[in-house]
Amino acid sequence: MMSLHNLQNIIYNPVIPYVGTIPEQLDPGTLIVICGNVPNDSDRFQVDLQRGSSVKPRADVAFHFNPRFKRGNCIVCNTLKSEKWGWEEITYDMPFKKEKSFEIVIMVLKDKFQVAVNGKHTLLYGHRISPEKIDTLGIYGKVNIHSVGFSFSSDVRSTQASTLELTEVQKSGMSQLTLPFVRRLNSSMGPGQTVVIKGEVNTNAKGFSVDLMSGKTKEIALHLNPRLNIKAFVRNSFLQDAWGEEERNITYFPFSPRMYFEMIIYCDVREFKIAVNGVHSLEYKHRFKELSNIDTLEIDGDIHLLEVRSW
Repeated sequence: MMSLHNLQNIIYNPVIPYVGTIPEQLDPGTLIVICGNVPNDSDRFQVDLQRGSSVKPRADVAFHFNPRFKRGNCIVCNTLKSEKWGWEEITYDMPFKKEKSFEIVIMVLKDKFQVAVNGKHTLLYGHRISPEKIDTLGIYGKVNIHSVGFSFSSDVRSTQASTLELTEVQKSGMSQLTLPFVRRLNSSMGPGQTVVIKGEVNTNAKGFSVDLMSGKTKEIALHLNPRLNIKAFVRNSFLQDAWGEEERNITYFPFSPRMYFEMIIYCDVREFKIAVNGVHSLEYKHRFKELSNIDTLEIDGDIHLLEVRSW
């Protein structure tokens, strides 16, 4: 599948129903990655993040993720507390298809779960039971699972962050950086250079912009402008006092309100490559050829900016 995550504790081909202990605490940043396929005769299946595995009385379910294929093709999410279900949150944009394989990535955030299926953002679910109380993963129903893996936040993310600081960046314990954000890159642009931007899209976001520019001439080599109100991901360059031709083609629009994102901009010899949440999104051919003159990053718009790094 498409997973770029370094997974630990992978379980292959578990027998369904599967009930297993989660090996570490679900801190913010943790990923749970489940790969499988939906058999032709499936009416529903579910992934439950539980407190314990008791059957009688039934264990609390912090996050019940339940794709249903009969009547209304939807995903129902809910929480079970003291054997009582809460209110259902229903998503009708259905990413699962019968006889097709899938990759579910559940990301644990401070205040919610964020779920992507096959690299595409699918839904958000606010915590009703604190995630540190979850210790069990249950998978039930008509589904074939090839693998279940975890990426725990503690190791990878924090060690990378400490060594690859942008000059004078504020360390984010999810404290946000103020916008507009303007910084010199700690080394100027060139093949192999990478910029990582982490943030959360505002609830009523219309759009935001990320510009890589030449500090001297104020020319913009790369202008990235996701517009949420019209679901367009606009790219352009501002050279010799004029905007060029916009590029808009994209397989799907990767941003949604309230969504956490990690955008990676990688500079290659001929183009920039942009990925969002581990999935390649687009390329942009260099129009501004003096790459080493690109030394400034500017970010503005309807997001909470959490962290910026470059190396």
